[in-house]
Amino acid sequence: MLYKAAFMLSLYLCPYLLMMSGNLSAPAMVVMCIVMGVGLAGVGMSVMHDAIHGSLADSKAINRLLGASIYLLGGNAYNWEVQHNRLHHTYTNIHDVDEDITGKFLLRLSHGDKLKRIHRFQHIYAFVLYGLMTLSFLWKDFKEIGLFNRLAKSGLTKAFPKAEIFRLAWTKVIYLVFIAAVPLYFLDITFWQWMLGFMVMHLTAGIILSTIFQMAHIVEDAMQPIPDQEGSIENAWAVHQLQTTSNFAGSSRLFSWFIGGLDYQIEHHLFPSISHVHYHALSPIVQATALEFGLVYNAKENFLYALSSHVRTLKRLGGRLG
Repeated sequence: MLYKAAFMLSLYLCPYLLMMSGNLSAPAMVVMCIVMGVGLAGVGMSVMHDAIHGSLADSKAINRLLGASIYLLGGNAYNWEVQHNRLHHTYTNIHDVDEDITGKFLLRLSHGDKLKRIHRFQHIYAFVLYGLMTLSFLWKDFKEIGLFNRLAKSGLTKAFPKAEIFRLAWTKVIYLVFIAAVPLYFLDITFWQWMLGFMVMHLTAGIILSTIFQMAHIVEDAMQPIPDQEGSIENAWAVHQLQTTSNFAGSSRLFSWFIGGLDYQIEHHLFPSISHVHYHALSPIVQATALEFGLVYNAKENFLYALSSHVRTLKRLGGRLG
């Protein structure tokens, strides 16, 4: 896992250093921005994600250190831990609590969101918006302050700590210095050339990350339970995870390696503190146990099958299918 973390971080940082040498042609610079985007996605899926879950290493200090790699991506560790680890993993696919499916710009990913006319075309433009995922960290993290404070009133999370607000601000400044100020100062490029490279990097990373995460929960047979009047879901937590999550393992072991085992989302949601290197071995055990208790183990055959299922689900949520 540590070798893998080093590789993914190198895939992100080495192209940056090569560009900072000032010896690359314009086409080579664009290629390096694409490679940075792939590396950014790799860090997000295989380093930051596991580390903040505490599953990358036995050492809490190493997990904290590598979890901080999210700052290199423009994100924030505290926000991710609350929004992803606590809310998404506890209240998976529940409208207004799981932010992954709620209130998305021009997208209707939840039955609880209002259906608008433009949503009929969301299966066409969705993947363009997915490219904005990592770019949205720059402003979305500040919006989380109000969201967490609102959810704190119902006891779902704590109010946003003042110390974390300070950390949120200065880490954004450091990221902008790293990704914008340094290249613009040292390289003979215009602002618009920099902006092109910046967008290429983030769009590459965003499309990869968003698509992988959407294959887990916005697909056919992944339920979106509705709480009762008291806000309760009448299901055991493990059953809820099975009903709201889907696998798409089977495409390639190399592909699974790159995306941090996220094609085994069922195993990840049931055992988020276990390293993703064990998901392949856990999968048949979980599937057999689900069958034993009469529960559906929602596994798509491969990534392409899951992708087509996601597109059909986007159509259905957009009002194109019954």
